[in-house]
Amino acid sequence: MDQTVIVLLAAALIVVLALLAATAAGTLARLDGATYPTAVMRAATTFAATLTLAAAIAGVLAQFLT
Repeated sequence: MDQTVIVLLAAALIVVLALLAATAAGTLARLDGATYPTAVMRAATTFAATLTLAAAIAGVLAQFLT
């Protein structure tokens, strides 16, 4: 299998998982009584944090795999 395809599929999976985490965080914030803007901000923060964590892990793994 081409390495580019594997990288693109992994990136798509990370984005989907980040969206799921953000949706869960926003929903839980809203159920906790937060306003809509606050819930959206918590979801956006969770999305950004998940992508940052994934980028950091990918950077560490790239050092070991090359």
